Amino acid sequence: MSDSRTYITAHCCIHRGEIYKDGMLLLKDETNSSTTDFLLSAYKYFNVDYPKFYKMDNLCKLGFLAVELLLKERRIAEAYSPESIGIVFSNASSSLDADLHYFESVKNIPSPAQFVYTLPNIVIGEVSIRHRCKGENAFFVNERFDAGFMQFYVQDLMARNRVKACISGWVECLGAEYKAVVYLVESHPEKGALPFDIEHIHQIYEIANGEING
Repeated sequence: MSDSRTYITAHCCIHRGEIYKDGMLLLKDETNSSTTDFLLSAYKYFNVDYPKFYKMDNLCKLGFLAVELLLKERRIAEAYSPESIGIVFSNASSSLDADLHYFESVKNIPSPAQFVYTLPNIVIGEVSIRHRCKGENAFFVNERFDAGFMQFYVQDLMARNRVKACISGWVECLGAEYKAVVYLVESHPEKGALPFDIEHIHQIYEIANGEING
Protein backbone atom coordinates (compact mmCIF):
# COMPACT_ATOMS: atom_id res chain seq x y z
CA MET A 1 0.00 0.00 0.00
CA SER A 2 1.37 3.41 -0.93
CA ASP A 3 0.05 6.92 -0.59
CA SER A 4 1.89 9.83 -2.22
CA ARG A 5 0.28 12.17 0.29
CA THR A 6 2.37 10.81 3.15
CA TYR A 7 6.12 11.11 3.47
CA ILE A 8 9.09 9.97 5.49
CA THR A 9 10.49 13.35 6.45
CA ALA A 10 13.39 12.14 8.61
CA HIS A 11 14.99 8.86 9.61
CA CYS A 12 17.64 7.64 12.03
CA CYS A 13 19.52 4.34 12.36
CA ILE A 14 21.63 3.10 15.28
CA HIS A 15 23.40 -0.24 14.89
CA ARG A 16 26.80 -1.83 15.54
CA GLY A 17 28.39 1.30 16.91
CA GLU A 18 27.20 3.58 14.13
CA ILE A 19 24.56 6.30 14.07
CA TYR A 20 23.06 7.64 10.85
CA LYS A 21 20.64 10.53 10.39
CA ASP A 22 18.96 10.82 6.99
CA GLY A 23 21.63 8.54 5.54
CA MET A 24 24.58 10.56 6.87
CA LEU A 25 27.00 9.00 9.36
CA LEU A 26 27.00 11.05 12.56
CA LEU A 27 28.98 8.81 14.91
CA LYS A 28 31.11 5.68 14.62
CA ASP A 29 32.46 3.80 17.63
CA GLU A 30 35.96 2.50 16.99
CA THR A 31 36.38 0.90 20.43
CA ASN A 32 33.93 -2.01 20.22
CA SER A 33 32.09 -0.71 23.29
CA SER A 34 29.40 -2.65 25.11
CA THR A 35 25.80 -1.70 24.40
CA THR A 36 25.54 0.22 27.67
CA ASP A 37 28.81 2.09 27.15
CA PHE A 38 28.04 2.97 23.54
CA LEU A 39 24.60 4.35 24.34
CA LEU A 40 26.00 6.42 27.18
CA SER A 41 28.85 7.76 25.05
CA ALA A 42 26.36 8.68 22.29
CA TYR A 43 24.16 10.46 24.82
CA LYS A 44 27.13 12.55 25.93
CA TYR A 45 28.49 13.07 22.40
CA PHE A 46 25.25 14.66 21.22
CA ASN A 47 24.95 16.77 24.39
CA VAL A 48 21.51 15.47 25.27
CA ASP A 49 20.22 16.92 28.53
CA TYR A 50 17.76 14.49 30.11
CA PRO A 51 18.92 13.17 33.50
CA LYS A 52 16.28 10.42 33.54
CA PHE A 53 18.26 8.77 30.72
CA TYR A 54 20.64 7.26 33.27
CA LYS A 55 17.80 5.33 34.93
CA MET A 56 16.46 3.80 31.70
CA ASP A 57 17.11 0.26 30.57
CA ASN A 58 19.06 -0.20 27.32
CA LEU A 59 15.97 -0.66 25.14
CA CYS A 60 14.60 2.67 26.33
CA LYS A 61 17.98 4.37 25.98
CA LEU A 62 18.26 3.11 22.41
CA GLY A 63 14.77 4.21 21.39
CA PHE A 64 15.09 7.50 23.24
CA LEU A 65 18.38 8.38 21.51
CA ALA A 66 17.12 7.37 18.09
CA VAL A 67 14.04 9.58 18.41
CA GLU A 68 16.04 12.40 19.96
CA LEU A 69 18.24 12.52 16.86
CA LEU A 70 15.31 11.88 14.53
CA LEU A 71 13.51 14.97 15.82
CA LYS A 72 16.55 17.19 16.25
CA GLU A 73 15.77 20.58 14.72
CA ARG A 74 12.19 19.40 14.14
CA ARG A 75 9.78 21.05 16.59
CA ILE A 76 6.89 18.66 16.11
CA ALA A 77 5.40 19.66 19.47
CA GLU A 78 4.89 23.12 17.97
CA ALA A 79 3.74 21.91 14.57
CA TYR A 80 1.12 19.47 15.88
CA SER A 81 -1.13 19.10 18.88
CA PRO A 82 0.10 16.40 21.30
CA GLU A 83 -2.97 14.26 20.59
CA SER A 84 -2.15 14.16 16.87
CA ILE A 85 1.37 12.72 17.25
CA GLY A 86 1.50 8.91 17.30
CA ILE A 87 4.21 6.34 17.98
CA VAL A 88 4.30 2.83 16.50
CA PHE A 89 7.29 0.58 17.22
CA SER A 90 8.12 -3.09 16.84
CA ASN A 91 10.90 -5.51 17.73
CA ALA A 92 11.62 -9.22 18.10
CA SER A 93 12.52 -9.72 21.75
CA SER A 94 10.04 -7.44 23.51
CA SER A 95 11.62 -6.32 26.81
CA LEU A 96 13.64 -9.52 27.30
CA ASP A 97 16.87 -7.60 27.91
CA ALA A 98 15.31 -5.84 30.93
CA ASP A 99 13.50 -9.03 31.96
CA LEU A 100 16.79 -10.92 32.26
CA HIS A 101 18.37 -8.17 34.33
CA TYR A 102 15.35 -8.09 36.60
CA PHE A 103 15.43 -11.89 36.97
CA GLU A 104 19.03 -11.65 38.15
CA SER A 105 18.06 -9.01 40.71
CA VAL A 106 15.29 -11.26 42.10
CA LYS A 107 17.95 -13.72 43.27
CA ASN A 108 18.93 -11.13 45.86
CA ILE A 109 16.64 -8.15 46.36
CA PRO A 110 14.12 -7.45 43.57
CA SER A 111 14.77 -4.10 41.93
CA PRO A 112 11.63 -1.96 41.43
CA ALA A 113 13.69 0.32 39.18
CA GLN A 114 14.39 -2.58 36.81
CA PHE A 115 10.88 -4.02 37.08
CA VAL A 116 9.47 -0.78 35.63
CA TYR A 117 11.13 -1.59 32.29
CA THR A 118 9.84 -5.14 31.90
CA LEU A 119 7.33 -4.05 29.25
CA PRO A 120 8.43 -3.07 25.73
CA ASN A 121 6.01 -0.15 25.46
CA ILE A 122 7.83 1.68 28.25
CA VAL A 123 10.12 3.09 25.55
CA ILE A 124 7.04 4.67 23.97
CA GLY A 125 6.23 6.22 27.33
CA GLU A 126 9.70 7.71 27.67
CA VAL A 127 9.58 9.16 24.15
CA SER A 128 6.06 10.46 24.70
CA ILE A 129 7.05 12.34 27.83
CA ARG A 130 10.11 13.84 26.20
CA HIS A 131 8.38 14.99 23.01
CA ARG A 132 4.81 15.53 24.26
CA CYS A 133 3.25 12.78 22.15
CA LYS A 134 -0.26 11.87 23.28
CA GLY A 135 -1.67 10.31 20.13
CA GLU A 136 -2.28 6.65 19.37
CA ASN A 137 0.60 4.31 20.07
CA ALA A 138 1.40 0.64 19.75
CA PHE A 139 4.34 -1.71 20.22
CA PHE A 140 4.28 -4.92 18.17
CA VAL A 141 6.50 -7.94 18.71
CA ASN A 142 7.38 -9.76 15.47
CA GLU A 143 10.08 -12.26 14.66
CA ARG A 144 11.46 -9.97 11.96
CA PHE A 145 10.92 -6.41 10.84
CA ASP A 146 7.73 -6.36 8.79
CA ALA A 147 7.84 -3.20 6.68
CA GLY A 148 4.54 -4.01 4.97
CA PHE A 149 2.61 -4.34 8.21
CA MET A 150 4.17 -1.25 9.76
CA GLN A 151 3.48 0.83 6.65
CA PHE A 152 -0.12 -0.36 6.50
CA TYR A 153 -0.76 0.30 10.19
CA VAL A 154 0.68 3.81 10.23
CA GLN A 155 -0.89 4.70 6.88
CA ASP A 156 -4.26 3.60 8.20
CA LEU A 157 -3.91 5.78 11.30
CA MET A 158 -3.14 8.78 9.13
CA ALA A 159 -5.82 8.03 6.55
CA ARG A 160 -8.43 7.95 9.33
CA ASN A 161 -7.03 11.17 10.84
CA ARG A 162 -6.18 9.40 14.07
CA VAL A 163 -2.75 11.05 13.87
CA LYS A 164 -1.19 13.76 11.72
CA ALA A 165 2.41 12.74 12.37
CA CYS A 166 3.80 9.39 13.48
CA ILE A 167 7.16 8.20 14.80
CA SER A 168 7.59 4.61 13.71
CA GLY A 169 10.13 1.84 13.21
CA TRP A 170 12.14 -0.97 14.79
CA VAL A 171 13.75 -0.72 18.23
CA GLU A 172 15.50 -3.93 19.29
CA CYS A 173 17.98 -4.53 22.08
CA LEU A 174 19.12 -7.81 23.60
CA GLY A 175 22.52 -8.02 25.23
CA ALA A 176 25.26 -7.05 22.79
CA GLU A 177 22.85 -6.81 19.85
CA TYR A 178 20.95 -3.61 19.29
CA LYS A 179 19.32 -1.87 16.37
CA ALA A 180 17.06 1.14 16.02
CA VAL A 181 15.59 2.16 12.67
CA VAL A 182 13.07 4.94 13.19
CA TYR A 183 11.42 7.41 10.86
CA LEU A 184 8.99 10.31 11.04
CA VAL A 185 5.90 10.14 8.83
CA GLU A 186 4.00 13.31 7.93
CA SER A 187 1.39 14.33 5.39
CA HIS A 188 3.45 17.12 3.86
CA PRO A 189 6.92 16.87 2.33
CA GLU A 190 10.00 18.44 3.84
CA LYS A 191 13.24 18.92 1.93
CA GLY A 192 14.62 15.48 1.07
CA ALA A 193 11.40 13.68 2.05
CA LEU A 194 10.74 10.18 0.74
CA PRO A 195 7.38 8.67 -0.23
CA PHE A 196 6.05 6.62 2.66
CA ASP A 197 6.01 3.20 1.03
CA ILE A 198 7.51 -0.22 1.61
CA GLU A 199 10.37 0.31 -0.84
CA HIS A 200 11.66 3.38 0.97
CA ILE A 201 11.20 1.82 4.41
CA HIS A 202 13.39 -1.04 3.18
CA GLN A 203 16.00 1.41 1.91
CA ILE A 204 16.16 3.09 5.30
CA TYR A 205 16.41 -0.26 7.07
CA GLU A 206 19.27 -1.28 4.80
CA ILE A 207 21.31 1.67 6.03
CA ALA A 208 21.57 -0.08 9.39
CA ASN A 209 23.13 -3.34 8.20
CA GLY A 210 22.75 -3.82 4.46
CA GLU A 211 19.84 -6.23 4.81
CA ILE A 212 16.08 -5.83 4.61
CA ASN A 213 15.37 -8.38 7.34
CA GLY A 214 18.51 -8.45 9.41
